[in-house]
Amino acid sequence: MTRLAACALVVASIIGAVAAVAEPQSSATEMMDDLMYARGPIGGPFTLTDQHGRTRGDTEFRGKLMIVYFGYAFCPDVCPTDLMAITQALDALGSKAESIQPIFITIDPERDANMLADYVEAFHPSLIGLTGSPDTIRQVANSYKAYYRKVEDERIGQYSIDHSGVIYLMGRNGEYLGFMPPQTGPDRLVEILRKYLD
Repeated sequence: MTRLAACALVVASIIGAVAAVAEPQSSATEMMDDLMYARGPIGGPFTLTDQHGRTRGDTEFRGKLMIVYFGYAFCPDVCPTDLMAITQALDALGSKAESIQPIFITIDPERDANMLADYVEAFHPSLIGLTGSPDTIRQVANSYKAYYRKVEDERIGQYSIDHSGVIYLMGRNGEYLGFMPPQTGPDRLVEILRKYLD
């Protein structure tokens, strides 16, 4: 094999590996349609790192309902509103909330790395914040049909993140049960959760 051919083979291998890790994301419309009509599996296994640096996997939450929310700490409105609604719903359920595990997965791991613990602790005490590499987060988000993309603001040199803000409900065996749209109120959340707790 010539040196040029060997270099070409290495480059092709690297490109293939990157493509395998950095999954492309469908458009917001396609992902919402997939979610609305339950096209293909929704959810799945994950291994991420919590706000205290511990490795956490989906299987350790078996036996509990899981509320899964993809958001970011710099989110100005939707994320804190939804997380507060989840907190209020869990408070309203009292001791029944012990059978529910709320999970916040950051879609902005670079900026949230040093503030994830403080952020999730502002909400319900049982809320677990999870992070990982950008590629890993993208893979997990894609498995949940959770859309997000960075939106650059050149005026201030910062970015926000456009995201779907969906509240996912997963069953005791990790199966997908359904979703609640952004800004679902705590009373409605309680009503839905009680159906699966009774």
